[in-house]
Amino acid sequence: MPPVNTSAPGAFSFPVRVYYEDTDMAGVVYYAGYLRFLERGRTEWLRDLGVEQLGLAQEEGLVFAVRSLNIEYLKPARLDDALAVLTELTLPGRAQVTLRQWIERGGETLVEATVRIACLDTKTMKPTALPAALRKKMGGP
Repeated sequence: MPPVNTSAPGAFSFPVRVYYEDTDMAGVVYYAGYLRFLERGRTEWLRDLGVEQLGLAQEEGLVFAVRSLNIEYLKPARLDDALAVLTELTLPGRAQVTLRQWIERGGETLVEATVRIACLDTKTMKPTALPAALRKKMGGP
């Protein structure tokens, strides 16, 4: 899918197309579908930084988990819409990061979200510090 125009050139942008499976009986994207789009945006943001989550889990024993999410649904997306999922780091931390994410259609914001992601040790499933190299890739201290 070609890139979609966005209103934030500095943020990482990932294109998403709305499929029938994403919509509800009213023909608009079901509210939980936006959470999947946001997850894809975060995953592709990490991939763009050179971070493969499977490798991180297998080699470093680290995974990411959503700690909190605040979302505002502003306007509906519909079947076959070409969307852009935008992601930017707003607060880097030692064991968690806060991201601003939003979904646009042609530069118009449809959804806004603030997501806190925690880094967890796969053995204990407790928060642990992000490796320094990973924090640096994300733009943190």
